[in-house]
Amino acid sequence: MRFVPARQAEQAAARRRRAGSETALSRTRRARRIQRILAQTYPYAVAELDFDDAWQLLVATVLSAQTTDIRVNAVTPGLFAAYPGPRELAEAPAEDVQEMVRSLGFYRSKARSIQALAARVVDEYDGTVPGTLAQLVTLPGVGRKTANVVLGNAFGVPGITVDTHFGRLARRLGWTVQDDPVKVEADVAALFPPALWTELSHELIYHGRRICHSRRPACGVCPVADLCPSYGEGPTDPEAARQLLGYELKPGREDLLAGFMAGRTRRQLRAEGHTLSA
Repeated sequence: MRFVPARQAEQAAARRRRAGSETALSRTRRARRIQRILAQTYPYAVAELDFDDAWQLLVATVLSAQTTDIRVNAVTPGLFAAYPGPRELAEAPAEDVQEMVRSLGFYRSKARSIQALAARVVDEYDGTVPGTLAQLVTLPGVGRKTANVVLGNAFGVPGITVDTHFGRLARRLGWTVQDDPVKVEADVAALFPPALWTELSHELIYHGRRICHSRRPACGVCPVADLCPSYGEGPTDPEAARQLLGYELKPGREDLLAGFMAGRTRRQLRAEGHTLSA
């Protein structure tokens, strides 16, 4: 992982303050350099929800609201084994579906959402998940964020996924000043070619979960510290910052990181006995 000495990051921050406002061209160049570094840092960045097809990803993404991907991944294998497709889920007893998703919280409303979603996919799309943004956002429980997750990861259609992490980092990195997810998406999309949108979504979300935390970002070990206008919001001492790292970057989890870097999947790593929690 790229290491930026504190003095180098501080000098870069001072230069940006002296220069004042950033031109659109400079912002684009800085943003694209950040993306290239994040791509090198997280070459294994993919959707963290387990899925085999568009239907499974759609359901998993709807279930992930207000819970973690890790909890969803613990529930979906049993759910999809019991109800392999939308028709089976739509026709399942509501009480059984509720029990299967109980551990995710809000289980009654989540069960209703995915069963309504299943019924709509069966009734209007003959059991096949539609492949356009306009169609997806009409489905129960599916907003623009969920639609872009499915399009980008199941259909190969470029999309930017503005979740909590993405929005926070886009503002922290100076790519936008907006809070509204649709406006954030538009501002960031203007900085990058569409071919990078899905990859960028994964990279920024990974970075937000592992290094650039909401309350105490690990600035002292951030690989883009010298390109970030928010440098210094968290500890700048490398040793203090290292203790804040999460997931496979956390001290003591070098074997897990090596597994990811070697190309092993999340399912393979779990089978090898690794826990993938923060």
